[in-house]
Amino acid sequence: MAQAVALVGIGKIARDQHVPALAANPDLALAATASRNAQVEGVEAHSDLASLLAARPDIPAVSLCTPPQVRYADARRALEAGRHVMLEKPPGATLSEVHDLVALARARGVTLFASWHSREAAAVGAARDWLAGKSIRKVEVIWKEDVRRWHPGQEWIWQAGGLGVFDPGINGLSVLTAIYPRGLFLHRADLTFPENRDTPIAADLAFTDPGGAEVGAAFDWRQEGEQSWDIVLTCDEGTARLSKGGAELAVDGDIVATGGDGEYAGLYARFAELIAAGESDVDLAPLRHVADAFLLGRRLVTDPFHF
Repeated sequence: MAQAVALVGIGKIARDQHVPALAANPDLALAATASRNAQVEGVEAHSDLASLLAARPDIPAVSLCTPPQVRYADARRALEAGRHVMLEKPPGATLSEVHDLVALARARGVTLFASWHSREAAAVGAARDWLAGKSIRKVEVIWKEDVRRWHPGQEWIWQAGGLGVFDPGINGLSVLTAIYPRGLFLHRADLTFPENRDTPIAADLAFTDPGGAEVGAAFDWRQEGEQSWDIVLTCDEGTARLSKGGAELAVDGDIVATGGDGEYAGLYARFAELIAAGESDVDLAPLRHVADAFLLGRRLVTDPFHF
């Protein structure tokens, strides 16, 4: 029998990705939602998580799709109630919040899953395998998109804790940290803020690789037309481009791996596996890089941004 899941925060990402992924998963079933002003047709709805947990003690798992600034309180509430929890990316507004949730999940004996959907893209595994053992010379992470297309009217993303351009940029970092054969750490960050916003619209990052490779990332939310979600890997043995957000891998110009959009299906399959195994999966490497960027970042100011 499929395990019941409650979905919290019925916004764009929940409707576009979480609801269809749950509907297609034979091991999980959407049993109820909690959201201030939105519902999923045909699914039991509550105005907040507290009322849902009180009404449905039979639902063992909760998936949180709320903005990171407010996610911690709901995550803690669910864990304290003995429910398994899946966190949308980023897993929290701060590293400290997530460390606290890890400790609480361990104490309660339940699963905590910090999900990184871009790691489930079709060609990420192939890129990791290709890169293993190579002599890496240069890595370029290029994540540039149009904020008006992907986050229309979402003011929370421009508020402190909303991450700004790091909301998509952290996807690129999640892929980089999944495929790279050794640890990296940031040593420079230039962050460009609209003069009327709390979070950056662009970022240029440089990492130190103990192996000596030149590693950088460029994020920008002002790109119109074709969108760029690429990682270029230059090695002595050849050059690979992981493109389309991780869905396609080309080596020396030849496509060697490609596939469709199965990212959220992969996340929920992983969530079901973790619950069955009684385990948690919380990798904070992408969020740690973002935190380092805000610590080290040189602040640059640009024109105001308006939707």
